[in-house]
Amino acid sequence: MLAASDKLGSGTDEKPNFRRTILNYSYRSTKTTEPGSAKFTMAEIYKATMNFSPSLKVGQGGFGTVYKGKLDDGTLVAVKRAKKSVYEKHLGVEFQSEIQTLAKVEHLNLVRLHGYLEQGDERIVVVEYVPNGTLRSHLDCINGIVLDFAIRLDIVIDVAHAITYLHMYTDHPIIHRDIKSSNILLTENLRAKVADFGFARLAADTDSGATHVSTQVKGTAGYLDPEYLQTYQLTEKSDVYSFGVLLVEVVTGRRPIEPKRELKERLTSRWMKKFNEGDAVLTMDPRLHRSAATSLAVEKIFELAFQCLAPTRQNRPSMKRCAEILWGIRKDLKEHSAFDSRSFSSQSQTSSSIKE
Repeated sequence: MLAASDKLGSGTDEKPNFRRTILNYSYRSTKTTEPGSAKFTMAEIYKATMNFSPSLKVGQGGFGTVYKGKLDDGTLVAVKRAKKSVYEKHLGVEFQSEIQTLAKVEHLNLVRLHGYLEQGDERIVVVEYVPNGTLRSHLDCINGIVLDFAIRLDIVIDVAHAITYLHMYTDHPIIHRDIKSSNILLTENLRAKVADFGFARLAADTDSGATHVSTQVKGTAGYLDPEYLQTYQLTEKSDVYSFGVLLVEVVTGRRPIEPKRELKERLTSRWMKKFNEGDAVLTMDPRLHRSAATSLAVEKIFELAFQCLAPTRQNRPSMKRCAEILWGIRKDLKEHSAFDSRSFSSQSQTSSSIKE
C-alpha cells in the first residue's frame, strides 16, 4: 500500500499525476491468486458467522442480510447472504455482476472481494469488513459525532479517486451505477471505500465505435441521471451525475429527496440552486463550523456539483477532472485555514498586549 508520504493531499504543491496516483492507490498484492477468486464452503461460512448469529448482523437490504464474520486466519469480513426467495426471482444477475466486477478491481477506496459461495439456493459474497458504517449514517449523526468539513472533503476525494479508477484504469471501464452515501463505507480513520457493485456494468467498447450501453434503468431515486432515465443509454457520465448529488448531500447534510419538506424544497439539488454566488454557505449543514475558508470551499464545491448535475452528459466533467478540482479545493482550504489561524493568533497576542 502507499507509504504515508505518498498519500493523496500530503501537502505537496505539485499538480498531481492522476494516473500514477490512482494506480498507486491500487493494492499491491503479493498473492499469486486473483483477488476474490476464493470459493468458500458453507462450513467455512457457518464458522465465520457463528451460524449466521443475529448478534453478528450488521445490515439488511434488498439483496439480503450482511453479517460480520471472522476467517480462520483472523481476517474480519462482511458476509452478504442473498435472500433465497429474492434470488430466485430477479437478483441472480446482480449477484453475478457484483462477483465479476469486484474480482476485477483492487483499489484502496473500493471494498475488496475475498471470495464467494454459489451452492444450491445459497448465494453469498464475502468482502472486506469496513468498521465505521456508512457515510449516510455519519451525515445523520447517528453516533453523535459530526464529521467536520475537512473530513467530508477528504471523503468525496476518496470517492472521486475510486470512480476515476473504475472509469479509466481497469482492464475495461466499469460504470458503478449506484453511487450514493449509503454505499460509501468509512474506515476507522474516516477514509472512504465505495461498496455495492450489484448494478455495475462494463462501459461501451469504444474500439468498436460505441458511445454508450443500452440497459434497463437501475439505481436509486434522487441520484439517477435524468438523461439515462429518458434514453436508457448508460455512460460513465451517469456516475458523474450521481457524484454531483453526493457533493450536495455531503455539504448540506440533507438527503437527495426529503419528502417531509415543502414541495419546493424536497429535491435538495434543486432547492440549493436558489442560492446565488456568495450565499452558498447558507446551504451548509448547520452543524458545521463556518469560516471564510470553508465558505470559499463550499462555493467551489457547489460550482463543481452544478457541472456534474448538467442535464446532458456532454456538459458534465469527467471523474478525473472532478478529482483534480477537488484536490485543488482541498489545497486552498488548507492554505486559507492556516492563514486564518495565524491571523487569529496574531490578533489574540495583540489584544493581550493591549490589556497588559
